[in-house]
Amino acid sequence: MAPIARAVVLMAIVLIADRITKHLVKTHIAPGQSKHVFSWLHLVHVQNNGVAFGFLAGGGALVVIVTAAVAIALLVFFLRGPDRPWLWLSTGLLVGGAVGNLLDRLLNGSVTDFIKLPHWPAFNVSDIAITIGVISLVLVLESPAARRRS
Repeated sequence: MAPIARAVVLMAIVLIADRITKHLVKTHIAPGQSKHVFSWLHLVHVQNNGVAFGFLAGGGALVVIVTAAVAIALLVFFLRGPDRPWLWLSTGLLVGGAVGNLLDRLLNGSVTDFIKLPHWPAFNVSDIAITIGVISLVLVLESPAARRRS
């Protein structure tokens, strides 16, 4: 499968998983409620109107514009060198996660977060994809093969 196709499939998987899990949370957990899963894991229903961990809360249109601009910039970067090893993985995760949270902001005015670990703010599937996507992007850009290209 071509790198562009792999990135698109991964974006779709992230987006579908994000939409389904957020729907389940909204359907089965009342806002502010917490359900115990393990001693170290709770499912909660939190509406976050900022970006990661509530940063820029109340940013509204600015958050939407910045998120969309970053996703578009990443797509352009990817399309300029789609054959770079593993860049499809970073792109699929980051764009899928960004679009998942962007859809929440556009449809609901906030993002639904629901995974709660001790001493850590609540987060969601898109946040996981974005975090892994950033880590993988750093690894891709700092790999020996990438250094030889520059």
